[in-house]
Amino acid sequence: MKPILIAGTSIVIVALICYSLGVITEQRKHRVTRLVLAALTIGAVCDVAATICMIIGSTNPWYTLHGLLGYSSLAAMLTDTALLWRHRLTAGEAPVGRTLHLYSRVAYIWWVLAFITGGLLVALNRAG
Repeated sequence: MKPILIAGTSIVIVALICYSLGVITEQRKHRVTRLVLAALTIGAVCDVAATICMIIGSTNPWYTLHGLLGYSSLAAMLTDTALLWRHRLTAGEAPVGRTLHLYSRVAYIWWVLAFITGGLLVALNRAG
């Protein structure tokens, strides 16, 4: 495997850990704490970096099914991070509204599905 893809894989695992910490904390507390914002922000930065590494290292075109799934899930998590930042800046640690709370959960699940399909594609390519 190319070093750039190894770097991208390592970075996306950090994004998974950060996103998980941020979203699960928000889902349990129904609040946007500093931990939630820090974890999601680091996750988003890592996700963008990992995506860039994957694009550079891939021999496939950007418009594959996994690519589109990955880009859309990245956009969903960037949107979630921005919306939670906005909530925190305007409402402080007030409880998160039902719609934003649900959006965070759906965006995270979508992102995890993209993460899993990436791993499955790598595993299937190595098996075949």
